[in-house]
Amino acid sequence: MERLIEKARVLVEALPYIREFNEKTVVIKYGGAAMVDDGLKASFATDVTLLRYIGLRPVIVHGGGPQIGRMLGRVGKESTFVNGLRVTDDETMEIVEMVLGGRVNAEIVELIGRAGGRGVGLTGKDCGLLQVRKLPPIDGQDLGRVGTPETVDPQLLLTMTQNGFIPVVAPIGTDADGQTFNVNADLAAGAIASALRAEKLMLLTDVEGVLDADGKLLPSLSPLQARAQIDSGTIKGGMIPKVDCCLRAIEGGVASTHVVDGRVPHALLLEIFTDGGVGTKLAQ
Repeated sequence: MERLIEKARVLVEALPYIREFNEKTVVIKYGGAAMVDDGLKASFATDVTLLRYIGLRPVIVHGGGPQIGRMLGRVGKESTFVNGLRVTDDETMEIVEMVLGGRVNAEIVELIGRAGGRGVGLTGKDCGLLQVRKLPPIDGQDLGRVGTPETVDPQLLLTMTQNGFIPVVAPIGTDADGQTFNVNADLAAGAIASALRAEKLMLLTDVEGVLDADGKLLPSLSPLQARAQIDSGTIKGGMIPKVDCCLRAIEGGVASTHVVDGRVPHALLLEIFTDGGVGTKLAQ
């Protein structure tokens, strides 16, 4: 009986959040361990489907770096990175588009379908969703076909979410000349969240969240605090671009952003619907 009562307490705790976020858009950047471990993949698909059924409007933007790396290895092509960005020549771009827009995207849609949801696979090329510009060289290194979001046309996503579908977006965009570019998934998710005026942007990572100088989780940060933590060196390494992405999304009109540990089963539900959460929330 106590276990049943505890389940009831969880539902009661979630009620105000369900009411607050009803018909609100949540953009989720899906990547890391949550895309590799079979149990976590199924858990993620269940979470996203549940979000849709209880009234939220999830939009997924996924990565796929390890999958791209494996495919490049099969064809004997070495991966080169500059500041965490994959140098993408024409041949690599073909493989990126095949892996992200094909295999990875289709698998996520299939998992959502198994969980009872209605996922629809897209890339940023569809209906002019994601327009980009080529990134300039970094430290003299030309990155090739690597782009950064310039504009987002959210109409297709709005139509889908308003009709009960769950868009699953591969971060591939086109420039003004129609050339295809590889886009960092965090940046793509942030730009899409801003264009949709999303209630939340959630970045799934392979760490607890944003940590303080002692390595302890920071449950929440304001933009001012986050910038101070970057300046002091407390936020460092690969967490800096993620926090920068969150800050830009807030400036773009997103109500709150979250850095969440995707290694935790049902991390999305725990962060959205419990008082404590499981990651770091960044908001005004």
